Amino acid sequence: MNSLRIASTFLVATALAVAVMPNGTDAPGASRVGSIVSVAPMIDARSGHSATLLPDGRVLIAGGMRRNQDFYRSAELYDPATGRFQRTGEMNLARVGHASVLLTSGKVLIAGGWIGRGCTDSAELYDPSTGKFAVIARMTVRRGRPEATLLKNGDVLITGGADHDTPGGISSAEILHAATLTFEAIAPMHYARIAHTATLLSDGRVLIAGGRGDSVTSSAELFDPQTKTFVLTHNMITARYKHTAGLLPDGRVLVAGGSDERDWNGALRSAEIFDPRSGKFTATSSLKASRFKLPSEAVRLPSGQLLVAGGDALVEVYQPETGQFLRATGELSNAWHFMCETSLKDGRVLLTGGYPNNDQATNEAWIYRP
Repeated sequence: MNSLRIASTFLVATALAVAVMPNGTDAPGASRVGSIVSVAPMIDARSGHSATLLPDGRVLIAGGMRRNQDFYRSAELYDPATGRFQRTGEMNLARVGHASVLLTSGKVLIAGGWIGRGCTDSAELYDPSTGKFAVIARMTVRRGRPEATLLKNGDVLITGGADHDTPGGISSAEILHAATLTFEAIAPMHYARIAHTATLLSDGRVLIAGGRGDSVTSSAELFDPQTKTFVLTHNMITARYKHTAGLLPDGRVLVAGGSDERDWNGALRSAEIFDPRSGKFTATSSLKASRFKLPSEAVRLPSGQLLVAGGDALVEVYQPETGQFLRATGELSNAWHFMCETSLKDGRVLLTGGYPNNDQATNEAWIYRP
């Protein structure tokens, strides 16, 4: 009997150690990391909204759209202590595809976005102490879906996006000076971009990767805050936009997913790593699911792993030690596009909203538990 038990235990252990099937899906019993659970829904169904962690641990959910041309001024707060959403003040403009950044003052910058069939240069500031939004100075140009990056000095770099007259992205960039709440135009990027990523590196520079100008690009460049200029670096292996990127503990950057020129028909599984020391990209293992229209920043977990969610019902975690993606236990209810993922103070991650293969947004929310 003992030998039978030992043999049985060995077979079970062997099954659990089986890795990934050739088609990229997990074999039965394959290792998983963390879990996804559904939580109380948002008050409004939203996609293309923003979700920003506040200093007190709550999350500000702002704007977005219910469906095409049905945009929100409304905002709500997620309280991790209660697991529920509640109303807060409204923005001065209904907008979708805007940028959102927590400033060192504890207030939240909301900038740009689409406000109908065009883009805006407007910006406003949310004050958690009053629950209200206040209009501040305008950006130097109109921007739909720009990227905004908090620099180490507390200022904010704003890059690319679309304007009313450009079907693809624009190359212009500017800086919000946090002390004066004014915007300064700076020398443009080398390439026009929308749906790119902008990742703050450990040395204070910012990696700008991919996006679309006249076409989807593999180009990348580095912003130097000392000179306020962009310098080209090596190209990515794959041209991509609507992808995600995240800083790894060793200072390298993971770039994953997105789409090529075919958009819905060209979602990517591939991923690559940027090394700031060499300025080069190298391939890493592929995602388990092809996915695009992702949160532009992949959340870094307390373990140093990166969470990738959206564009597919699977949620994946990248392990820098092995260079592999593992799937979380559980799934989202659909392949939600342009959802938000927000790191909470206790290490969990809040996932909110998005839309499936039509323009009808969801109010669903989930928690990823490491």
